[in-house]
Amino acid sequence: MTITQSQTPDSGVVQRAVGRYITDGVAAEFNITCGFKPRYVRVINVTSLDMMEWFEGMANASAIKTTAATSAISLITSLGITPLAKGFTIGLDLDVNVSAEQLSWIAFG
Repeated sequence: MTITQSQTPDSGVVQRAVGRYITDGVAAEFNITCGFKPRYVRVINVTSLDMMEWFEGMANASAIKTTAATSAISLITSLGITPLAKGFTIGLDLDVNVSAEQLSWIAFG
């Protein structure tokens, strides 16, 4: 049996940012500035409880999406989360990023 493992050493400093986002305009892709490049991001729609998670090593604009109403878990390869040098982009996934519905997010670097 072959076991493949990778690990990034901990720098001893935990970078964490949390926030909320709501728009009353048309839902659109948007950027969050948190001051660091995240290694993990979770975004939850507080209204529907649908959520997306992105982990370091996943492709840009992808996410693991959980749809609360059906308990469906899927890997999306577009309209998800993209890390940036000082934050991340939340794509226009129409289950999570909905106009006039509050998003809550957390990012770790």
